[in-house]
Amino acid sequence: MNNAARWLAILLIAAAPAVLAQNKILRLTFQAGETGFDPVRVHDYYSGHVLEAVFDTLLTYDYLARPAKLVPSAAEMPEISADGKTYTFRIKKGIYFTDDAAFKGKKRELTAQDFAYSIRRFFDPKNRSPYAFLFTGKIVGLDEFNARAKGGGKFDHDSPVAGLQTPDRHTLVIKLKQADRDLPYILAFPVTSAVAREVIEAYGDEAASHPVGTGPSYLKRYVRSSKIVLAKNPDYRGKTWDFEPGDNPRFKRIAERMQGKRLPAIDGVEISIMEETQSRWLAFQRGETDYEYALWDVSPNFMTDDGKLKPEFVRRGIQLDRTVDPEIIYLYFNMLDKVGDTPNPFSGFSNERIALRRAILQHRGPDPHHPQGAGGARAVPYTAGHRRARSAIRELDSARSARRERAARPLRL
Repeated sequence: MNNAARWLAILLIAAAPAVLAQNKILRLTFQAGETGFDPVRVHDYYSGHVLEAVFDTLLTYDYLARPAKLVPSAAEMPEISADGKTYTFRIKKGIYFTDDAAFKGKKRELTAQDFAYSIRRFFDPKNRSPYAFLFTGKIVGLDEFNARAKGGGKFDHDSPVAGLQTPDRHTLVIKLKQADRDLPYILAFPVTSAVAREVIEAYGDEAASHPVGTGPSYLKRYVRSSKIVLAKNPDYRGKTWDFEPGDNPRFKRIAERMQGKRLPAIDGVEISIMEETQSRWLAFQRGETDYEYALWDVSPNFMTDDGKLKPEFVRRGIQLDRTVDPEIIYLYFNMLDKVGDTPNPFSGFSNERIALRRAILQHRGPDPHHPQGAGGARAVPYTAGHRRARSAIRELDSARSARRERAARPLRL
């Protein structure tokens, strides 16, 4: 894993009338297809945005507060025992799931048991949750529960887990093996959102494309890897905009406009999946989307040499916004001795192979799209280790190309 780096995201925002149309529909794009909307199974960045709109977590963030600050969501802030091992959450009353056939015509209230069930689901082997590690080794009795299921036993959601207790409908008690002050932050992560057991059991593997939550939106239309349409949840409890802008002038301006308004402030969101930057840029130019982001590849089209928005876009009411985001990069190495029938130049634990992998990890190279330009912060001296790394990559790419070429040849009978 590379150390956290900082990069500059460029955001173009269309003129306000495009967003504040009669039905107040926000139109935007995702740069990659979603993986579905079952919280414990999600393993991509973009699906998480939909989870936040459809479901509720126990806690959430004051998104303007700096440093980051947790605030209540479906529960009040937890009561924490003196030893830091017991967290007690009081679930707010009167929160309801959107109507669904799985509830058989009954109004379904969110309860503490829904959160306990949702946490257990991380350890159900059939879910293969990529985020089970969030709770591994933490909650009393949960790892043992998982071990029995992996050993061939039935994963029984009705069996008691000592560390997940629901003394009444609106109280969730989490008991930890050792103190963990990070737990509240984990419980603000969208993948820990509450789902209804009736929905999961009714739709099975299709639950990922049929999310039913308690959040401000519901999934109105869904075409896999193409279109996601969210609509305002008519049964949503609503909330009042009340974030803390701090000393940030930009945040203060936002607060002045929004303070005291009821949320959600729009009627829906239309999301189009567009993987190509040029396609996203053209859609924005045609007025088909209301904001776009990460447009470094096409920035000369709308930015002047000194980094300002070109006058023709200013006249259209378009705004340019810059946001500094953290970035974490994961690099994985295949450690098998061979890749297909080709020796793997990255495997092995000799000093030379270790040095090769370290050279690759250390060398990010000059990034022409980095905010500081081609000579930006990612540039590091070019060494013999880097030459070996690039040579090995070229050899591997060449071998892969050869295999693809052989596979593409027609069979001669």
